[in-house]
Amino acid sequence: MSVPVPTDTSADDQVLRLLADSDLEIEGRLVDASNVALRVWVGEGEKRTAAVYKPIRGERPLWDFPDGSLAGRELAASYVSDATGWNFVPRTVLRDGPLGPGTVQQWVGPLEGREDPDFVRIDAPADVPDGNVPVLAVRDEADRPLVVSHSDTPRLRTLAVFDALLNNADRKASALLADDATFWAIDHGLCFHEEEKLRTVFWGFAGEPIAATDIAALQRFSEALDGGLVAQLEPLLTLSEIEALHERLHGLLADGVMPEVPEDRHPLPWPLW
Repeated sequence: MSVPVPTDTSADDQVLRLLADSDLEIEGRLVDASNVALRVWVGEGEKRTAAVYKPIRGERPLWDFPDGSLAGRELAASYVSDATGWNFVPRTVLRDGPLGPGTVQQWVGPLEGREDPDFVRIDAPADVPDGNVPVLAVRDEADRPLVVSHSDTPRLRTLAVFDALLNNADRKASALLADDATFWAIDHGLCFHEEEKLRTVFWGFAGEPIAATDIAALQRFSEALDGGLVAQLEPLLTLSEIEALHERLHGLLADGVMPEVPEDRHPLPWPLW
């Protein structure tokens, strides 16, 4: 069994320089990814580190997101992650590579044998762990009842706020990567749409009060938007998407609670994992 290796983020600037400036040595394709995603190596010697390279040319066309826009959304999500201080998104850059421009993101956790962090489960009703929040009732092939539930931790609650802010249309359980005592969040290409598209497996927090620490982080983010952050987002998102981000932020601060589950559209990603 592989033991997760804590990711060293003590030298973020150095990591960003490696990701942005080093030659990309392609190791191979990540076959489970829906778009082209390649594991690459950057740097040399002790500074050599793994990363994920997602070339724009490998993005599948989508009916509701502009072609070639997913990479910019990934980078924008990393800016929001940094500005709030939540640090969910690994170090990310947008740069040229062997297959053209795309994102390069620091690899987090073990290189092989990633373990399921078990944040989302499916169990018989009597087997739902104490403290888990039920999200969905389903039935198996034999018509036996099952319950999809998720964990309830402060960091998962913060992630739910992060996804609501980003309008994340694809928060699957598999997009969380365990790393020692914490976790990272990846795959933010389907975020920032101007229309309401939040789809997540973590609806168990719907209508719950937002923690005071998360309200403070949202206020920091508001100050960052009033500062220079908008200039960083403008090359990555449309003006209407940035305006919608402002509106979601102000709504979360004004309401102080998590969004309710929508009744007029499908609220879950597919698949859930």
